[in-house]
Amino acid sequence: MGRLHWGLCLLGLLLGCKTEKKLGPTGSASLADLVRMPYNHPGLTVDLGVGLWANPLPVDYDQDGDYDLLVSCKDVPFNGIYFFENKNGTAFPVFEPPVRVADPIRHLQVSQINGKARFLRPGEELTNFTQKFTENPKTLFPGDTFAGLHNKIRFNQWKYVDYENDGDLDILVGIQDGEDYGWDNAFNAAGEWTNGPLHGYVYLIENTPNGYALKGQIQAGDAPIDVYGAPSPNMADFDQDGDLDLICGEFLDRFSWFENIGTRENPKFAPQRFLENESGILKMDLEMILPTAIDWDRDGDIDLVVGDEDGRVAWVENTGKVTDHMPVFKAPRYFKQRAQDVKFGALATPVAVDWDQDGDQDLICGNSAGYIGFIEKLEDGATPKWAAPVYLEAAGETIRLQAGYNGSIQGPCEAKWGYTTLSVADWDGDGLHDIIVNSIWGRVLWYKNIGSAGSPKLAAAAPLTVAWPSSPPKPHWNWWDPQPQSLATQWRTTPMAFDWNRDGHMDLIMLDHEGYLAYYERFEKEDGLWLKPPKRIFYGQDASVFDRKNKVVDSTTGPLRLNNGEFGKSGRRKLALADWDADGDIDIIVNGTNAVWFENVKTQGERSYFTFKGALATNKLAGHTTSPTILTTDQGQLQLLLGAEDGYFYKPR
Repeated sequence: MGRLHWGLCLLGLLLGCKTEKKLGPTGSASLADLVRMPYNHPGLTVDLGVGLWANPLPVDYDQDGDYDLLVSCKDVPFNGIYFFENKNGTAFPVFEPPVRVADPIRHLQVSQINGKARFLRPGEELTNFTQKFTENPKTLFPGDTFAGLHNKIRFNQWKYVDYENDGDLDILVGIQDGEDYGWDNAFNAAGEWTNGPLHGYVYLIENTPNGYALKGQIQAGDAPIDVYGAPSPNMADFDQDGDLDLICGEFLDRFSWFENIGTRENPKFAPQRFLENESGILKMDLEMILPTAIDWDRDGDIDLVVGDEDGRVAWVENTGKVTDHMPVFKAPRYFKQRAQDVKFGALATPVAVDWDQDGDQDLICGNSAGYIGFIEKLEDGATPKWAAPVYLEAAGETIRLQAGYNGSIQGPCEAKWGYTTLSVADWDGDGLHDIIVNSIWGRVLWYKNIGSAGSPKLAAAAPLTVAWPSSPPKPHWNWWDPQPQSLATQWRTTPMAFDWNRDGHMDLIMLDHEGYLAYYERFEKEDGLWLKPPKRIFYGQDASVFDRKNKVVDSTTGPLRLNNGEFGKSGRRKLALADWDADGDIDIIVNGTNAVWFENVKTQGERSYFTFKGALATNKLAGHTTSPTILTTDQGQLQLLLGAEDGYFYKPR
């Protein structure tokens, strides 16, 4: 079998498509700009969402008598303020798809004052906001006040409140201070975080006869309020006893309750407790939560509308009941919208494969929350139709890989992130698609398909087995040691299953523990298939060492090191393998501002040499990362599909 024919057959196997189609050249020139991939599915409803980081601003934007949602989002590329219209006027509507109405506004907050939405950013009220947005600012107090008091401020949240019931508007300010936390590489050998926590302080700026004056931090019990970052302070009469209480969010997923045990005119707050109901402590699905208080269903009690890191927005309904001096809220209900463009959380990592073996290419995808989803292609053709994402299960439970307290090199504030990145292949040769996955931990796992053709079913995760001659290597900053014969490498980098040596066994190609692109050859032992220790057989021609943003660090020829970073800057490399220029060998597509191409230019013995060709498209799709996969068109050509940090999928026009 010729090498070109083998490459086409292997690519067809990986993508789940027919191999007799000719794969024409696509990558030798720029793809120009990439656009979001639509559902093409009228009547479908999906989770309401913007891109990475949802800052919800509930308001009757179109002045038709019901609450709509404005959502501010400052990620790349889905940045802006988006209008989700509530057309049916119910408390839990199916919103219209998002319409961009303005540029994003950093630290924007909404306050409900006497039935009117008022919009603040640090130092200013944005008057006539829904008409003019930032055109009519009113100065309130120096916006840089807290820069002199705190370092590493990530959240600077200003809200109006009549704090002492004297008829004028004071200002609450929530500040996240990250100086103690530090953010990277502070675990000891026992897996204990040795830096401090994130801090979330709440300040009062009082409206006095002489103007606004900073009064200092608000106390709860005998100490200043200090929640775990991103405090998002909301003062309202949540328990309906006539005074104003305080609810704060945090960088993680919980809500802090500070009961006002003083009076309406002289607030005094009890020590911190977490909101809970009969199911336990109330938690959002993800983190970096941003709650805002509003009587959303207009039933007389104050609810919360809350944004999540992955762009979704939830309604947390106040039941009107009070238990043990605490208002009882229902579990979050994530709003829905009419489907427009395909999205799966944030930092989506798609793989194109015929998962259900019905003859077309579906998507299996990871994301920042640690889920793995199945997005089924329902109809093929020029305007393919897609189903809503469905979370995959293994051993009867939803797959969700998360860092927990000490699984992220960047510390415990990343507890709910998982950053699943994966490949799909017949790993054990039984004719069924299995899933190989890496995550925030850097542990490479295998989900075996124990179902049948067209009816996949996954077993519980198992480690890949490597025939290490001694203890497995690991990144030197890992506090934990991998289990014997398992594979621990750099976090958030694709484990690419690929039969590189054409022997019928799936090999593994991915970054090793030092950031080099490595070849883990598969071989048979008496007890089954194993991986050999990695070989660095991939060489960069005239550029061999790169940082995680594709900047050339070493312009000499040598082993291809796709990331020379350490700690939190390590890993983060997403891969796809394909004969991109249709010249008979396998090239490498790597994440970047959009995606970059490493062209396979020659082979010498075991070594393959690659030339860095740069970006494949013109638009910027990442502040953090993208994740490439390769689709095959009806004409048999290769087509790039990118999962972006906003959770959407981008392809050529």
